[in-house]
Amino acid sequence: MFSKKYFQDKLVLSLVSVEIFLMLLNTSLILLRLGNQQANGGYFVQYRSNLGIGAYTTGGVVGLIEFILFGLIVVIIHTGLSIRIYNVRRQVAIGILALGMFLLVISMIVSNALLVLR
Repeated sequence: MFSKKYFQDKLVLSLVSVEIFLMLLNTSLILLRLGNQQANGGYFVQYRSNLGIGAYTTGGVVGLIEFILFGLIVVIIHTGLSIRIYNVRRQVAIGILALGMFLLVISMIVSNALLVLR
């Protein structure tokens, strides 16, 4: 199903390592910000620009913990997809890992923006 070359490719391993690092960084940033604050009115978990004054939706800690789960799911799925597609096309496997990194960076930006508003 997967080739030994996948685990010997330095570029692929570095991309997987960067994905894991970004996921751990996102997790630690969220947990550190959640630990510093008292959630009296809840946390902002959504922003809908079409709602006008009520654009910000508050919620509990679970809404922000979902960002951590999202990061974990992104790393698992993108790594699995790149392992399976590596035998067919190496460039596509690298592109899948790069898109996973992009998703993790966007997730960090959004979660940071929501936590700064608190």
